[in-house]
Amino acid sequence: MSGPMALEPGGAEQDTLALRLAGPGPALFGRGDDSTLTLRLPGQGPDEDAVNRLAADLADRIGPAVHPYEVAALLEAEGLSAEVIRHGYGHENVFSLASALYERVPRTFPEPPAAADPWRPDTLRCLLRGVLFALPALAYLLIAPLWRVDRHAPVLIVAAVASWAWGQALGHRAHLRLVTGRREAARTLLAGSVPGAAVATGLAALPAGGGPVTAVAAAQSLYLAAAGVLLVLGRERLLLAALSPLIAGAAVLPWWEPGPLLRTGLPLLAVLATLAACARVLWAGLATPAVSDGPRPGLNSSLPYGLFGLAAAVLVMLEGRRHPYAVIALTLSMGPAEWLLYRYRGWSLAALRVSATPGAFRLRSAGVLGLCLTGYLLLLLPPALLTGSDPAALLLLAATLWTALLLQAFGVAWPPAVLCLLAAGGAGAVTWLGLPPGPAVQPLGCGVAAVCLTACAIGLLGRPSRHA
Repeated sequence: MSGPMALEPGGAEQDTLALRLAGPGPALFGRGDDSTLTLRLPGQGPDEDAVNRLAADLADRIGPAVHPYEVAALLEAEGLSAEVIRHGYGHENVFSLASALYERVPRTFPEPPAAADPWRPDTLRCLLRGVLFALPALAYLLIAPLWRVDRHAPVLIVAAVASWAWGQALGHRAHLRLVTGRREAARTLLAGSVPGAAVATGLAALPAGGGPVTAVAAAQSLYLAAAGVLLVLGRERLLLAALSPLIAGAAVLPWWEPGPLLRTGLPLLAVLATLAACARVLWAGLATPAVSDGPRPGLNSSLPYGLFGLAAAVLVMLEGRRHPYAVIALTLSMGPAEWLLYRYRGWSLAALRVSATPGAFRLRSAGVLGLCLTGYLLLLLPPALLTGSDPAALLLLAATLWTALLLQAFGVAWPPAVLCLLAAGGAGAVTWLGLPPGPAVQPLGCGVAAVCLTACAIGLLGRPSRHA
């Protein structure tokens, strides 16, 4: 460094010295102009401009802090040493500088990033399941010329009702065992599906009187048992492939008469393919390693699900006697119904995150329930009108089934079972005995059940604990 150097006070507070250089030189701490360097003496007060600049640079990270200590931790993470804090910013220590920064920056509390929806539905899978529920009806379309509906339909209805009730209970038990492991679920399904098919066939043999239609009922029962296994284990595409003979046979009916051999052979082939697919999936499940511990639910826990299946089958059967095409639409709607069940759970979780009080969540939960139920019923309204059925009867039945399934999805099993049994028992008794008010009893019973189930859903599912 060359040339004279002068020291003179730099302000009224006498806390800085200005070093005036004769020529250009390096800037050590801060430069006033090209020939003057300003040095702040330690302990003589903070450098407000430097502190303000630091606050502006770190504002996005200081704003969310709830205490100056958090700012101090941030400064240490930034690598500010004690010497830099004293000489560069004029503060004695990191806590003093942190307090100054905390006071300068307004508090900001950004919203956390939205969490992923654990109940986001697989739309394609839900729609496929609805189609799979309805596709077996093609078998009856193929064999329609070969049998007499007035004599044989009751036999198949008895087998279907029994299979439906058994399948609901077995499906619930298998899902509980699936939590333990795939092998345990496969063992449960294997142990329950064969007796279920045997019970359904045995009950169907009573009205059949041991005639040939008993074999058809046995084939139907075996198919429903095998299809239930595939659906529980999530093998919908495999079931669709097994039903391809039915699809092909029904597709050519408008243009070609396949004849008795194909009319009976294609449904039989579909049943055999479904049984083979079921055996393959169960074998793969049994080959997985066993789990030594896990929940072992009792048989009583699945009883209400079986009773609900029985009641639902009776209600659908009674509606099908008057409006068969409306029941086909109801069956196809089971896919969207399942999608809406997932949507309800996901939207309820979102409502729980933004609700500050239990009362606010209850209101939002009721709104989500109303939105999902209304959407489901609006989906069924056009088919009800186009098929010439009674829209009120179909929509009330659909509302009853959907709200019952929603409660069952949250483990509330007995209220849906009891209410649906009462509705089915009343409608069945009036229809069987020919009592007044006749066909109007089912819409009335379903309406009462739907109102009670909706109130139950609002009361029980409006609690945050149900969604935690």
